[in-house]
Amino acid sequence: MRLFMRIAVGLVGVFNLVIGLGFFTQTAAFGGRFFIAADNIQGLATMRADFTSFFVTAGALAIFGAWRQSGHWLLVPIMLFGIALCGRLVSLGIDGAPPTAFGPMAVEAVMILVLAGGYRVFWTRS
Repeated sequence: MRLFMRIAVGLVGVFNLVIGLGFFTQTAAFGGRFFIAADNIQGLATMRADFTSFFVTAGALAIFGAWRQSGHWLLVPIMLFGIALCGRLVSLGIDGAPPTAFGPMAVEAVMILVLAGGYRVFWTRS
């Protein structure tokens, strides 16, 4: 089980690192994949900074947690994706539910479950 969770958490980490680096190097293209368009240079800079930091932080900490088999490194990515999922739920209530809303929510929910599972498996009393 421990090996499976290391692999699963590591894959979540790599997935997020790729997204983060994609926002850093191909900002407009990755923004389009997330239904975001910047209409000026400052908007691109904001996307490059904020989305890169979100996904690289989540990915790096997930990879580090899997590598070290230490659950406490997974708390930040769990919080990041949990807050993101809550934001999406609030948007559903306020703005409605477009057909594209549920795919990203499912991905975030699965990542939360994998990371929480990793936290549980890697947790040890100190």
